Amino acid sequence: MKTLRDLSPGQKGTVTSLGERGPSRRRLMDMGITPGVEIQIVKVAPLGDPIEVNLRGYELSLRKDEANQIIVNQL
Repeated sequence: MKTLRDLSPGQKGTVTSLGERGPSRRRLMDMGITPGVEIQIVKVAPLGDPIEVNLRGYELSLRKDEANQIIVNQL
């Protein structure tokens, strides 16, 4: 089981599930991160926070703790 945080820049994955329940999960889903969507790591800041990803045709920045909640299958 890999999380989005485990992927390196340029790698892609398919979201299989979101970890936590509650407001943080709802926020991720509102941003378009839902099971089945393909997501790619674009770049990671020098200290690892934030992580820039590409999904559904747009760029999105996530914090490390948010990326750690997103379970993916690496492509």
